[in-house]
Amino acid sequence: MDLNAAPILAFWETTKACRLACRHCRATAMPYALPGQLSTQEGVRLIHDLASFQTRSLILVLTGGDPFMRPDLFELAAEARGLGLPVALSPAVTPLLDEERLQRALDLGIRSLSISLDGACARTHEGVRQVDDHFAQTRAALELLVRMGFKVQVNTTVMRENVEELPEIAALLHEVGVHIWEVFFLIPVGRGAAVHVISPQEGEDVSHFLFDVSRYGLVVRTVEAPFFRRVSAWRREAGLDVDPAPYFHLGPLYRRLAGAWRARMGEPRGAAFAQTAGTRDGKGIVFVSHDGDVWPAGFLPVSLGNVRERSIVDIYRNHPLLRAIRAGEFHGRCGRCEFRDLCGGSRARAFAIHHDPLAEDPACSYEPAGSEAACM
Repeated sequence: MDLNAAPILAFWETTKACRLACRHCRATAMPYALPGQLSTQEGVRLIHDLASFQTRSLILVLTGGDPFMRPDLFELAAEARGLGLPVALSPAVTPLLDEERLQRALDLGIRSLSISLDGACARTHEGVRQVDDHFAQTRAALELLVRMGFKVQVNTTVMRENVEELPEIAALLHEVGVHIWEVFFLIPVGRGAAVHVISPQEGEDVSHFLFDVSRYGLVVRTVEAPFFRRVSAWRREAGLDVDPAPYFHLGPLYRRLAGAWRARMGEPRGAAFAQTAGTRDGKGIVFVSHDGDVWPAGFLPVSLGNVRERSIVDIYRNHPLLRAIRAGEFHGRCGRCEFRDLCGGSRARAFAIHHDPLAEDPACSYEPAGSEAACM
């Protein structure tokens, strides 16, 4: 698919409204919708614009806030399905996530749904989600979704507070029957600015651990950690029988995570189901905020225009920043890196730290061949 012509994923933040107040929330969601939220009619127009990309690969992800806080959610989803657009939902785990609403989603042909789990125990998860008994509610929701036949994705934000629990989280997902694990590497925006970010070396260790997990039948993807694709390419090239700890000079975090995982799950069972597509913020991904502003991604709040005034097709294909991102016109290490097309670094993190969406990704520990650091 030509990612210059159309994205693979279009995220629409249908509302800021949400009953949760998660510590790392990108959206800084609140219990009510903000003025300026796209109306039903404007949402329908957006859906028709997305359909005009004329590609079968595009998936519309309805997110928030909590999309179930929109009373017209199923009307909008039906409009998209009527135009042939696949729809995925990313709701919060609240009492609104009930069997009746989920059955309505299934009846519309919605098969993919993602929810968040940020700890292997109540103390950690509820410390992030700020709701008592939310861990048990989330596990019950996962079991319901699997039982009803959804393709279930769990989103986990990795941070210092939960990084040691990643093996237990992965084991829980395996036990419940979750299909996809999408691990977010925290960007210090919104409420997430107050949460502790792991170091670049720890990020490398976590990426290798995630590759290990992908060999146990769970599809593993990352968000704002495109360097995971570099790690995946390295691991496949080195061979699956290689011990990655000495081969790649990994740190003690990897050894702890991998040791705990193998002690629980045994030896790996086959091929790796690790993300390899070279998408990134603005390349294969586009985000529409609650008020119609278009951003390269949900964690990259740089306005490219507004769908009330300009077609999202025109914005995606022609905005200079998106064209530069897709062309790999990066600065610093990302600009010199031989993996800049496969990876390209987190544009959101570059913007958050350097105030430049084309700067190098400070969370990546890799020094490209030929750089001064690599020659020392």
